[in-house]
Amino acid sequence: MARFKLSLEYAGTRYRGWQIQKNARTVQGAIAEAVKTVCGRDDFELYGSGRTDAGVHALLQVAHLDVATRLGPVPLRQALNDALPADINILRVEKADPRFHARHGAVGRSYLYQIARRRSAFAKPFVWWVKDALQVEPMRAAARLFEGMNDFRSFTDDSPEEKSTQVLVEGVEVAEDGDLVLVRIRGSHFVWKMVRRIVGVLVAVARGELREADVARFLREPSGTPAELTAPPSGLFLEYVRYEGDPKTPPPLRSVMNLGFRSS
Repeated sequence: MARFKLSLEYAGTRYRGWQIQKNARTVQGAIAEAVKTVCGRDDFELYGSGRTDAGVHALLQVAHLDVATRLGPVPLRQALNDALPADINILRVEKADPRFHARHGAVGRSYLYQIARRRSAFAKPFVWWVKDALQVEPMRAAARLFEGMNDFRSFTDDSPEEKSTQVLVEGVEVAEDGDLVLVRIRGSHFVWKMVRRIVGVLVAVARGELREADVARFLREPSGTPAELTAPPSGLFLEYVRYEGDPKTPPPLRSVMNLGFRSS
């Protein structure tokens, strides 16, 4: 049995997230079915670097696959892609050290969120269209409050009694790209719904509904407000997963695709 590292992308609109669930279409489930078809066996193990929620996309998800096969990395990638639906694509397959673990070995993750300032005929599955005027500078100022080690219990449905809600956020960037406002959040790991609630709070700041002092309070003491402001999954992408030896400098912040949003 060999271990392979899979790098993949997917549009999450049709899926109930990454992790296999009974009676639900998931990304991990679709890949598992493709492995069964290609390798002709079901005694294999497939682990992702982390879960993505229903409707969330990935520009670069990483998984490892333990399977007995005579196929090398290139023909295995080609065969898996032939068996997969069009909204999941294996970018690379590499032979991996048996000690490599997609989740435990990850040292950093980055998420990208796309907010549209106008209606789009094409991009609805990949953006959150906010009709109100957005003030980006207050949004940037509030974003800096999330950086560093903070308690995100107000930003998750995870119970702090069962799972730590302390997260080290390495950086939060806010940029404009034509009619899009982009938010990138980098961290060691993330708790459930954390990124979408950060974005929702930042949009409330950009609308003038919240102030920096409110954001600081949400990080200092429990509040139900971030849950009420949770951004929809459509605009969220797992951007990349970083391992030891990978560059620490993130790629330039830009939109996922140009569907008429960018300035000419």
